[in-house]
Amino acid sequence: MRLSFLNKPYPVITGIFAGQTPAELIAEARHSEFEGAHGVAIDLMDLKPEFRNHDALKSVIDAVNLPFMFYFYRNDKWHDSSDEERQELLLTAADAGAAMIDVMGDLYDPSPMEITHNPEAIDKQKRLIDRIHAKGAEVVISSHMPAIPRTTEQVIEHMLEVESRGPDVVKIVTGVNTEEDLAEAFRTTMALKRELKIPFIHLCNGKFSRPHRFMGPVLGVSIFFAVPRYEPRYGMHQPTIRAMKAVLDNLHWNINDVI
Repeated sequence: MRLSFLNKPYPVITGIFAGQTPAELIAEARHSEFEGAHGVAIDLMDLKPEFRNHDALKSVIDAVNLPFMFYFYRNDKWHDSSDEERQELLLTAADAGAAMIDVMGDLYDPSPMEITHNPEAIDKQKRLIDRIHAKGAEVVISSHMPAIPRTTEQVIEHMLEVESRGPDVVKIVTGVNTEEDLAEAFRTTMALKRELKIPFIHLCNGKFSRPHRFMGPVLGVSIFFAVPRYEPRYGMHQPTIRAMKAVLDNLHWNINDVI
């Protein structure tokens, strides 16, 4: 039976990483599992072209007993690939047993704030989501604006719009670079818990992002990301799985326990 990120009694700590070969991805997946992750998220941007196939992806998915999420944004290291081409690889990942596929909020129509309002692009996104669901995988729609702070009202409007397209989870990443931004981010997470009908991922980058990264899971964020180890090829900004787990294991508090 295919594993899932959904319907868990706890926020899903997810090891996130990239790699050039199945062997690298398997090693990071096993390290994530060993560190205590509940799921795995793989960025396909650096996977070598010869491994962009069903058998290679299945070998990675079968390596650990965790649900796998795959994403592939506009940062292909090997080709100038189109939105359509990248989705074909993600559909292959769904065929190979992926639990969740990431669909960009501005897929088929690159747009500010990574959300399209073009009816034709939205219709294509909905049809893609139907195809992914038909293969047995879940869908997260994501938008990233990591350098830009957003108000609670702006984020709610954004997330309600992408929620209407039929995903299982909605995700947004914004910027927090001041004390005021951080306070607004906490307010936003709790408001999303009240306003959305489906699970959500609300993450922040920036100078004041670390407190929100650690507290988000107890305020309603259902899936969150951490690295199994620091890898200089792919950046060193995320908390580690070990650090995230230590905080959550010792906090002994969750918003669900008090409302």
